[in-house]
Amino acid sequence: MYAITVAEEFQVAEVVLGLGASHTTLMNTHWDAVNHLDRAHAFRNALERARNRLRRARPDAVLLIGPNHFRGYWLDLMPGFSIGVRELDCAGEHGTPKGSKVVDEAAATHLCEHLIGSGFDVAFSTRLSVDHGVSHAIQWIVAESALPLIPMVVNCFAPPLPGLDRCLSLGAAIASGIGSLPADMRVAVIASGGLSHRLPFPDWRKPQSDDDEFLVDSWKNGRGRWKEYEPRRREIVTSAPSRINEPFDRRFLSLLETGELHRLPRELNDEQLVSEGGNGANEIRAWLIMAAVLGHARGRTLCYAPMPEWLTGMAVAEICPEAIDCGLTRIAE
Repeated sequence: MYAITVAEEFQVAEVVLGLGASHTTLMNTHWDAVNHLDRAHAFRNALERARNRLRRARPDAVLLIGPNHFRGYWLDLMPGFSIGVRELDCAGEHGTPKGSKVVDEAAATHLCEHLIGSGFDVAFSTRLSVDHGVSHAIQWIVAESALPLIPMVVNCFAPPLPGLDRCLSLGAAIASGIGSLPADMRVAVIASGGLSHRLPFPDWRKPQSDDDEFLVDSWKNGRGRWKEYEPRRREIVTSAPSRINEPFDRRFLSLLETGELHRLPRELNDEQLVSEGGNGANEIRAWLIMAAVLGHARGRTLCYAPMPEWLTGMAVAEICPEAIDCGLTRIAE
């Protein structure tokens, strides 16, 4: 897609910033219930800091990685990884952005071609539909900047899921693909999802209750009809008990800070990840990809707030490439 000229031979596009942020629509719809909590404000303020960091990094495009919650992809077709290469449409559920967003079509198509050429059978969509797994970060971090996006969706809730090691390898391949973009291009990477939480989402292969059967039916038949299912679906989610594992979350963030998230697959297999972090912790796949794109440079936690009111261990963190001075306070050796 892009041709590198002789003058650009020893130059490459830059990855200028990595950001990871939890998401929840309850932050939009149930804010009054937590407005008195310092930890709720700490998380929201950290999103603002991340938004300011993104602005100061001056990217030309944002690679935005997040999960699907059965509004864009359904059980009739569930790829492990997919990239939006033309139109991006946000569902707009529960106070999140609705409608189309600008996609960097050339960069997205180039990255898709590069990944396929590197042995990753990523899917692509010329009309990608996303939910709050992607649009929450558009709302709170990309915000009014209207930066062109390269949207990527990772399957985190319809097993079998892509392996943690595979996510790390994908991130390394993405870094290589970004390196072959035009030499003056600046790319930021945002990972949306996690940390520990347990959604009342069953394994679609073995539903156990009436609610499970309802949810699986909505995932099978919801294409074009998700609003019909949403009232009961929302009630099931919001009435679920909170299951946050704060030690798990802090260990994860510690590995990010020391540039060692690549160790996680050696410490936890998929079953252990869900056992310790809940099925919602499967969303850390987006963070693993982001960290690998950044070459596992050291990071910094901007906020960690256990929020049982939102069912989730909420975090915001940043990673600055080693070769770029982002003005971060470096972690001592």
